[in-house]
Amino acid sequence: MTENSATHTFLAARDFLLDRRGDYEAAHAGFTWPRPERFNWALDWFDHIARGNPADALRIVEEDGTSEGVSFEELSASSGAAANWLRAQGVAAGDRILVMLGNQRELWDVMLAAMKLRAVVIPATPLLGAADLRDRVERGRVRHVIARAEDTGKFDEVPGTYTRIAAGPRATTGPGTGTGPEVPAGSEVPAGWLRLADFHAADRSFSPDAETLAGDPLMLYFTSGTTARPKLVEHTHASYPIGHLSTMYWLGLRPGDVHLNIASPGWAKHAWSNLFAPWNAGATVFVHNYTRFDAERLMAEMDRGGVTTFCAPPTVWRMLIQSDLTKLRNPPREAVAAGEPLNPEVIERIREAWGVTIRDGFGQTETTLQVGNFPGAPVKPGSMGRPAPGYEIVLLDSVTGKESEREGEVCVDLRTRPAGVMTGYRDDPGRTAEAMADGLYRTGDIAARDADGYLTYVGRADDVFKASDYKISPFELESALLEHEAVAEAAVVPAPDPLRLAVPKAYITLAAGWEPGKETARLLFEHSRAVLSPYKRVRRIEFGELPKTVSGKIRRVELRELTEAGSGAEYDEADLD
Repeated sequence: MTENSATHTFLAARDFLLDRRGDYEAAHAGFTWPRPERFNWALDWFDHIARGNPADALRIVEEDGTSEGVSFEELSASSGAAANWLRAQGVAAGDRILVMLGNQRELWDVMLAAMKLRAVVIPATPLLGAADLRDRVERGRVRHVIARAEDTGKFDEVPGTYTRIAAGPRATTGPGTGTGPEVPAGSEVPAGWLRLADFHAADRSFSPDAETLAGDPLMLYFTSGTTARPKLVEHTHASYPIGHLSTMYWLGLRPGDVHLNIASPGWAKHAWSNLFAPWNAGATVFVHNYTRFDAERLMAEMDRGGVTTFCAPPTVWRMLIQSDLTKLRNPPREAVAAGEPLNPEVIERIREAWGVTIRDGFGQTETTLQVGNFPGAPVKPGSMGRPAPGYEIVLLDSVTGKESEREGEVCVDLRTRPAGVMTGYRDDPGRTAEAMADGLYRTGDIAARDADGYLTYVGRADDVFKASDYKISPFELESALLEHEAVAEAAVVPAPDPLRLAVPKAYITLAAGWEPGKETARLLFEHSRAVLSPYKRVRRIEFGELPKTVSGKIRRVELRELTEAGSGAEYDEADLD
């Protein structure tokens, strides 16, 4: 397939979804994945829509109020220069590059440049320490590292012969000029490191040295490791770039939109909604680059930047509803949440304040958006929605191992060849075979399906537990607790009990103005009794901050271990009656 036909096929699939925004049934029934034999998203798609396009592809607002806008046309040219410069430093097709940058202009230049070179990117968050980096460099067989200048010291403890490239802080003075600002004096990179900013002097006209097969590897993601050692997820030039057409449809993006996604570089959701999905639609990626979350400042920047579509993880939504939501004068047209299920209480608070319904969605690092509440379709409270266009979902009964119409493990039917599923876990054929046995990709998440085909999240397969022979979904109990004004965050795990085998125990982070103690615990036990069935109600409570992964997900495995070890800081419902 030629470049032009690959671009045309991708464009036709994209426009099919854009034209059926608000008509989920037609979109799901009629969508077919484009399947080009050769495809390079940076060359065949991004450069295609960038030609003569002065609209902002990227707009970054810094904490000090300065901002930089970069047009599609400029980013196409500068990423070409970055590709030429990286090639001169020895980066070749198939080489693995660990990219550990923040939300800075160079991140997008490097991502596009790597695609153009057919190199393989291993995204990494700057929050990683030396031990995690050693694991990534070793298991990822990294040949090149691109990191912020302030993080280069971490690699002193990471052995290897990889090329070292450092990005210094940029001198932001306003909209991008297209020449690339110099690194400020005093921020020179350390000895032994190349200076990434030098790529701005390279030739901006890039010519690939070979065609890109759509099945060539593009990205390797280390999963967040909430329960085990991180897995190495492999995606191709088709699975994420083409696969995120489903994510584009869920976000409700239109050409010309300004899309704000709260996500840290290094995690899959950043690529989902800060790279592929917005630019699939021809929208602007808007970034508010803050070090400490400030809800009112975020809303002010949303107003100032004209944000039309907004995606944030549940943690951010929960913090937002603790603030004065009326500070946002012009709410976004679309609001979505992903990463963990969103509690109905949060959805209602936002609807009351902004007149917008947050639409939940479900996907994983291993896939693009699988299930979602889509624009224009009815939203059922608490449901994560219906299968995305291009996806068929099967529920697998955990006991019988057979398909279930009502409840079971969420599985993607691979027999329909969905484009957005990983090729597998790199260098782990056993785990890949287990996850993709019998033509199904098993997500490890449990959901229930109603008569209308809506799926409601129950929990991770390893989080659901039994108490008095009743199955307990931690998510359901956590949602109930979050309805109380005292609760900012909650996580429920099983606590050993001699009579019931296990009882629900809640770890709770309190909202501002509330103090931990017997009286607060008593109020929450009363609330639990009022809103939950007797067999589900919370029996024990402990206050404190919840342990999380560096990507912000609650580490329930750590809470289960803490509970099993015993704690003297918990409150027992029976002792307070």
